[in-house]
Amino acid sequence: MSNKKIIIGLTGEIACGKGAIVNYLVKKYNTSSYRYSTILRDVLDRVYQDQTRHNIIATSDFLRKNFGEDILSKTLAEDIKKDKNKIIVFDGVRRIPELKYFKNISNFILISVYSDPKIRYERVVERNENQGDDKKTFKQFMLDQKGVSDFEVPETMNQADFKINNNGNLENLYKQVDQIISKIL
Repeated sequence: MSNKKIIIGLTGEIACGKGAIVNYLVKKYNTSSYRYSTILRDVLDRVYQDQTRHNIIATSDFLRKNFGEDILSKTLAEDIKKDKNKIIVFDGVRRIPELKYFKNISNFILISVYSDPKIRYERVVERNENQGDDKKTFKQFMLDQKGVSDFEVPETMNQADFKINNNGNLENLYKQVDQIISKIL
């Protein structure tokens, strides 16, 4: 492995398994991890607003409209630059301007993660990460992916350097991750 940082970005639809991959990489490979949504959640906490999906999207839209479509990538890149770890992983690449920003950074690798919509819906309801997710219907879940924050996800997935199918169990997911890591280290 070179002395340069390896930066791994994850893209995929809601609840496809990006978080499970991040947790695995942190545990097994001692990577640092970041999320686009952490920036947005920090802003919402600071202004004492609930961390609902609606508020996260509204905050994202406000920041992008006023500071540029790649503002979250620039913020994330600054955080990553300060990180001393050799392998960094972040999830939540959803838009082409975000991807373009990181594609210009050397040693950046994009991994797309796919999982069946029914499986992803069950994960969203079970984990209840955003307020109200546990009450969401399958129809609402599918509509969420047509929103402004998610409509470019399929295009970002098409630009991935590696692809993971997460319709199986965790053992299968981890095996695919290990295969990719062995190729990039």
